[in-house]
Amino acid sequence: MEVLIFPSYDEMSKAAARVVADLINAKPNAVLGLATGSTPIGLYRELVRMHKEEGLDFSQVVTFNLDEYVGLPKDHPQSYHYFMHEHLFKHINIPPQNIHIPAGTTSNYAAFCRWYEERIKQCGGIDLQILGIGADGHIAFNEPGSSLGSRTRIKTLARQTIEDNARFFGGRVEDVPIYAITMGVGTILEARKIILLANGRNKAKAVAAAIEGPVTSMITASALQLHPDVTFFLDEEAASELKMIDYFRWVQSNKPKAPKT
Repeated sequence: MEVLIFPSYDEMSKAAARVVADLINAKPNAVLGLATGSTPIGLYRELVRMHKEEGLDFSQVVTFNLDEYVGLPKDHPQSYHYFMHEHLFKHINIPPQNIHIPAGTTSNYAAFCRWYEERIKQCGGIDLQILGIGADGHIAFNEPGSSLGSRTRIKTLARQTIEDNARFFGGRVEDVPIYAITMGVGTILEARKIILLANGRNKAKAVAAAIEGPVTSMITASALQLHPDVTFFLDEEAASELKMIDYFRWVQSNKPKAPKT
């Protein structure tokens, strides 16, 4: 696990976007796992800039999103279909058929979940998974108590998640869907490389628990400790609860001089 700490949200976002861009340049048909929410917006903004100003080519890239609210149609302003197209897809040259987002209004959720898992395998697996983290330590919509071996499925959202996400629904808790379709923790852990972005003091306790706490289903992000290639991209506030913050800074400052493996 690698922990990188940045002075600002913008610097964190740009550094994470460079990791994505480097992968695409090295492997034009890369398979990306994508996250939604406020945290990755800066990363997507930087990828759009790279596409427009530096020619970053998404024409062969394949994407799989982590989750979607159950019951929201694709054109709903708070659906993750809408979010992804507004913040990324409509600004780059990715073919529509290469975009995969869980279906919030399918007629057979169980069959769709099986298909989604199989489709990821058909595309060769996810090369790079982008994650955010909830204030209670969840990744995707794998709420506290989720199996660390879970697969794509419907999940009932925790009250805290619903309250946290109410800001996207005009502050109306009653308008936030109770269920979501989500990749499981086991699915996420099969990605070849994972980057997690977190910013703000409200994420600090969850970040510390994920990085330094025990591996537990009560903090599903802690399962990332079991993955061989995970990098946390944090701003100063999100990193503020880390007990080993001085060590992480030391490692980061000495990284350029480290022996290449």
